[in-house]
Amino acid sequence: MKLKSFYIILFILTSAFGFSQLKTITNKTTYPFWINVPDKESTEKQPVLIFLHGKSLSGTNLNRVRRYGVLRAMDKGRKIPAIVVAPQLAKGSWNPDKVLEVLEYVKKNYNVDESRIYVCGMSLGGYGTLHFAGKHADKITAAVAICGGGNVKDGCKLATIPLWIQHGDVDYIVPMSESKKVVDAIKKCDENADVTLTIIKGGNHGNVERLFHEDAMYDWLFQQKRE
Repeated sequence: MKLKSFYIILFILTSAFGFSQLKTITNKTTYPFWINVPDKESTEKQPVLIFLHGKSLSGTNLNRVRRYGVLRAMDKGRKIPAIVVAPQLAKGSWNPDKVLEVLEYVKKNYNVDESRIYVCGMSLGGYGTLHFAGKHADKITAAVAICGGGNVKDGCKLATIPLWIQHGDVDYIVPMSESKKVVDAIKKCDENADVTLTIIKGGNHGNVERLFHEDAMYDWLFQQKRE
């Protein structure tokens, strides 16, 4: 093969697959995780987006985490202007301190903009998002929780950061009341808290996954910045 032909083929391949740097990190933190680092991370501080998956993606095969959510959206071509971090839970519920362990590892080893650290999750990951934000609100900028819930006792802590909580109105796995009671607790603590509850008409426990493939969630998150 001529050198020129080789470079043409190389260009086509890199154009088709992009310059994705998605890789796995294991044995460094309790939760193994996927990470995708933008090219410009070497010269510019980058926001961080943590994705917490639902129960069906739990286990010890990290490829499961790519079945839906942020990584699935990236696999389908979505470009996310952030260091994307997607840990995997083996079983049980998300532990806020172990999520923080992942975040601290990323902050230590990558060029992170600490004023722009975001968390999102769906189902069990929605609970995980609000449990993490409820314990470590001082570590993050904003969060999106989809078809999950949280602890009402965390209402005052959750009231300190921007939150967008979304739930389908025909979710028979996790009822809407789970999201509503957390929002009520936040508003009870601070009626001016920056929390939005969006009820998705016709949304069930599965089809709200489409939110990860639309612009709205990412646009809203990346607009938030900690002073």
